[in-house]
Amino acid sequence: METENNNTKNNKPIEKPKEVEAALEPKSIEGQDEKTPAKKIKRQATQEQLDHPLHGVKLVEILESVVEYYGWKYLADEVNILCFKHSPTIKVCLKFLRKFKWAREHVEDLYLDMLEEEAYQKKRKEKS
Repeated sequence: METENNNTKNNKPIEKPKEVEAALEPKSIEGQDEKTPAKKIKRQATQEQLDHPLHGVKLVEILESVVEYYGWKYLADEVNILCFKHSPTIKVCLKFLRKFKWAREHVEDLYLDMLEEEAYQKKRKEKS
């Protein structure tokens, strides 16, 4: 077999170009030791995100306040979902809302409407 590489005949390891070696080495972050694992960098929320009324509000809190304000019957009429119509429970509705984005968006819109109504009612009382 004369086609074998000379390096393999002599049992010498094949040398890699320096560019390939540099690309294969793990890169480290400045100020970090080789022994400690990399820390995840947390993203900071923008001011627009912080000002959004749904920022930091959990879905369970949204659903509970909407149910308390409007009731299950209104939710069943407004958002056509069977879990609101037949023996509704928070647990089942949360599971459905987490699974289907369109349903969650409807409930979030109702929550935002509720917040606007409450703000309007508050301003109206202050004027009286």
